[in-house]
Amino acid sequence: MPFSYYYRLSPGRQAIYRASDRVTEVRLPAPTRLHGLVDSLREALAEDDRRRVQAAAAALSDALLAQLGVSALEVRVLAVRPRGRWGELHGLYTYGEKDPPRIKLWMRTARQREVVAFRTFLRTLLHEVGHHLDYHFLKLHDSYHTEGFFARESSLFRQLVPDAPAARAKKADGAVRSSPRSDQPPSRPPKRSQKPTQGRLPFDD
Repeated sequence: MPFSYYYRLSPGRQAIYRASDRVTEVRLPAPTRLHGLVDSLREALAEDDRRRVQAAAAALSDALLAQLGVSALEVRVLAVRPRGRWGELHGLYTYGEKDPPRIKLWMRTARQREVVAFRTFLRTLLHEVGHHLDYHFLKLHDSYHTEGFFARESSLFRQLVPDAPAARAKKADGAVRSSPRSDQPPSRPPKRSQKPTQGRLPFDD
């Protein structure tokens, strides 16, 4: 069943939504080659080193996209998450006709200013990379939060963290789908919208 905002879309955009919803997996050709980069990201977060976290996140993003034959994007890691009535902003993907694709991630919670849990940070990175893949891998004309989108995010996560218990993966998937932003319109290029692609992800460890 589509999220509620689907019914507010034009027929053309509903077709894009359905195309996104049909794709539930993105298979990496050699996910084991990325496991060392995942470990580096985990270690950088544990050491609370923002510059190292940014370098590790960028290296993982570059290598993942290279396996899929997709152009790289810029990854920036900032400190404390922005916060508003909609919750905490975990990540932001933007691109425009004159601006290169870019991801911004925040590594500290807004209230306690604690370093974000590794699994949450990785899933946020994959979520934003997922928007990039919608445009440049699946060749969709927009990137919508659909059941298929969240399933693709989870498929990437399970390939990068193969020891993740299935029950936990299902719990995380359900948490994302019930997020306050799950029934909101999708991310758009900055020229059309400055709204974040993801607000609160309520599955911090």
